[in-house]
Amino acid sequence: MMRRTFLALALTAAAIPARADWEAVERIEPYSISGTSGIELYQSIGANGPKIGIGRAIAYTNFDLKWSRDYQPQPDGSCVLVTARPHLIITYALPKPSSSLSPTMQRNWDSFIEGIRVHERVHGEDIKEMVRAIEAYSIGLTAPDDAGCQKVRQKLQARLGELSQAQRQKSRDFDRVEMSNGGNIHQLILTLVNG
Repeated sequence: MMRRTFLALALTAAAIPARADWEAVERIEPYSISGTSGIELYQSIGANGPKIGIGRAIAYTNFDLKWSRDYQPQPDGSCVLVTARPHLIITYALPKPSSSLSPTMQRNWDSFIEGIRVHERVHGEDIKEMVRAIEAYSIGLTAPDDAGCQKVRQKLQARLGELSQAQRQKSRDFDRVEMSNGGNIHQLILTLVNG
């Protein structure tokens, strides 16, 4: 089962104004697995995959998000969040065989891992969408009678909690479909194991 951990927030992409002044850093962290057959590779994933909760996953997407925010008190006593610039690193943990595979097994593996990569990239895109949603909500956010800029921060935090829950549900729904009996991930596993 694939899972990923992240504090996530999202709106639909259509509701978010496009900004081109930041880019996410994306990286892959491979973990080593062994075996020469599909079943051996899959068993090694089960033994060595990223630990998520009480079990292990095939892969997961994680992220580190930090913000540079500029809160500015206004002459009328209000506070405005003038800029909010994200610094986002997305990390994909993916399995990688530690030894050479036969040409047939290599083709099967390549197909399997590409399907896993595509699945995880959806989560990565959702994270970027979340960050754009945070940015869109943040910039220009204001609170009256807030010379110390505390109310505007509280207003931001309250909305982020709501958006976080929506994103987590979106992620769970996507995984439920992908990992269901006959779903995409299930099919990838069957093809790897059965050849």
